[in-house]
Amino acid sequence: MQAIITDNLSKQYTDNKNAVDHISLTLDQGEVFGFLGPNGAGKTTTVKLLNGMLIPSEGSCQVFGMDPAQIPENIHALSGVVTEHAQMYDNLTGLENLIFYGSIFGVNTSESKVRAAALLKQLDLVTAKDQKLSTYSTGMRQRLSLARALIHHPKILFLDEPTSGLDPESAQNVNQFIRNLAKENGITVFLCTHQLRYAQEICTRYGLMEEGKLLALGTLEQLRSNIVSDITVRIKSSYFPEWLPHKQIGKLDFEVTVQLEEEIPHIIKQLVEAGSNIYQVVAKHPSLEDIYFALTAKQKEVTQ
Repeated sequence: MQAIITDNLSKQYTDNKNAVDHISLTLDQGEVFGFLGPNGAGKTTTVKLLNGMLIPSEGSCQVFGMDPAQIPENIHALSGVVTEHAQMYDNLTGLENLIFYGSIFGVNTSESKVRAAALLKQLDLVTAKDQKLSTYSTGMRQRLSLARALIHHPKILFLDEPTSGLDPESAQNVNQFIRNLAKENGITVFLCTHQLRYAQEICTRYGLMEEGKLLALGTLEQLRSNIVSDITVRIKSSYFPEWLPHKQIGKLDFEVTVQLEEEIPHIIKQLVEAGSNIYQVVAKHPSLEDIYFALTAKQKEVTQ
């Protein structure tokens, strides 16, 4: 069964502008899906629609075959949500917060304690489990928020900037934790972020949003095929002949531009035949950031 299906999903507010504008997509179970775009792109509204917090103006959506607008309580039972600003109780300890939220989802106290202990260990919060939440740093609160969202063993996890406020090491640990949730537990991850470089590191597939519209959907390779973009090849060599087009960026570092990877071996062969020693060859493909800006520029051209 597919985790998420949206069909021309739209949400219009009182200003007659579609915050979400006829989005159609599907997500398989166990995907780490990056839902990407700047603030105001429609990411949060989409998550609220998928969780039954808002009713669509047009179109429909399903989460594991259920309509959130019809039975939101069923969706809440199988989903975990982590917002950018963790909302929990400052007067409770980390452990008490997890036990409390476990009870909301029908998990008894003894089982909540077992699950909480495992999550606190995985998220490096064991030493702070008996501290009041008011003493937690922003990063600690964010990690506890992730534990809270997982206390009831959800099938799908909605994340909004999950590494906000985390130091690099903690962010790396959380990223690995998220990957393992999908790979080992089959949890579907719906990750909302405007940090495209971060999303490229963790997600398996992407949806690129701009002003409520879904500009593109697919894997990184599929998205790259949507734009016409040259490949920059950095070559470290002892010599680069003038007759071969290039740009020198260092004493032994040169860049050439090609349209297809198949052109690279021919260039290297020409260099070797010209008497050059080759030390390194690196092809730089368009990043997710490059793709996004290319697509938004194309969208603006269409609307002008």
